Amino acid sequence: MKCGFVTIVGRPSAGKSTLLNKLCGEKVAITSSVPQTTRNAIKGIVNREQGQLVFIDTPGRHVSEKKINKKLMEVSSLALEECDLVLYVLDATRSPGIEEEEIASLLIPLAEKTIAAVNKMDVSAADFNSAKDFISLKIPAVKERCFAVSANTGQGIDALVCELFNKAPEGDAHYGDEYYTDQDTGFRIAEIIREQAINRLRQELPHSLYVDIADMELTGTNLWVRAFIIVERESQKGMVVGKGGEMIKTIRLSALKELKKIFDWKIDLDLRVKTGKDWRSRDHILKKLIN
Repeated sequence: MKCGFVTIVGRPSAGKSTLLNKLCGEKVAITSSVPQTTRNAIKGIVNREQGQLVFIDTPGRHVSEKKINKKLMEVSSLALEECDLVLYVLDATRSPGIEEEEIASLLIPLAEKTIAAVNKMDVSAADFNSAKDFISLKIPAVKERCFAVSANTGQGIDALVCELFNKAPEGDAHYGDEYYTDQDTGFRIAEIIREQAINRLRQELPHSLYVDIADMELTGTNLWVRAFIIVERESQKGMVVGKGGEMIKTIRLSALKELKKIFDWKIDLDLRVKTGKDWRSRDHILKKLIN
């Protein structure tokens, strides 16, 4: 029996979260075209005949001196220290840049336990050879473990999983067969609301918001939830509410639609907006949100 913890790393928008969802066959991580959507170490569990792989999706590694970004990088670095294997996800549609160089340097000491997945091979602009050449140059020990995949179509996923199991250590499963993630209910609901919000708001606003679950009450098969979308400035509240309350209504209804796919309960969502001035620079909030 094989069992291993696999940390997923890559630069923002490489498709790490989409790949995790495809590997697990369930929606484990929220996805968006907005870079650095992932703020936590998200666990996704894959059970196969060979054993169990526990994937840990991490925030995209982005070079920045902002306090929130440094906190995100801490999450990624800690996950790398504690894992059995590393799944390095590259974007086949983008040329390597400074961020890719930084990640490759970080993985050199971990090369023997690293497997590379060159993602987005379903896109016409994909260039697998360019990504593999970069791997061969920067982390030569990984070049024979470089897989062409598409998180959207599933191309190459089976071969990638087989290689991960081949490299995984022997051990007993950490979770039962029924598990595909270990996230608690409140966290999953908050993440779904955040996903629906950031996919509908202006480009600069998604990084300025988070979701706080203020209260939850389960009665039989009915779950009542009160949640707040927190923005940094008073002027941003209007963007989230929208004209005549249309935006907040759209976010609420789309979140409920997604939550229905995950939970069997009938969910009543009371969704509001409030300001948490400059929350991205407040340590106690970052500590609560990012781990």
